[in-house]
Amino acid sequence: MNSLKFIAVVAFVAGISTGFAADRSIHQKGKVFSETEVSLKKGETLIFVNDDNIAHNVLSTTPGQKFNLGLIQPGHSTPVTFNTPGNVGILCAIHPTMKMMVKVAE
Repeated sequence: MNSLKFIAVVAFVAGISTGFAADRSIHQKGKVFSETEVSLKKGETLIFVNDDNIAHNVLSTTPGQKFNLGLIQPGHSTPVTFNTPGNVGILCAIHPTMKMMVKVAE
């Protein structure tokens, strides 16, 4: 095993960051997001997973960070990569009480 692979395996097993961004998941169930606030670094990805029995439409209307994932059917997921620092308000267009904040750091 070359030394770079060995270091990556040891870091993974030890839970040490290797500098590689890891995708994180936000689950949707019971008409709520699994977290109300998440902090990320620029370039990291959130995967929006619909664990609910109804469809959700995840979107952001934050200037410079707008996106609309359309309908995410039960059992499906959609990734979003955050490339611009700042606070991003996210909601479900179908269920407006579903809200969360993504804080993206440089």
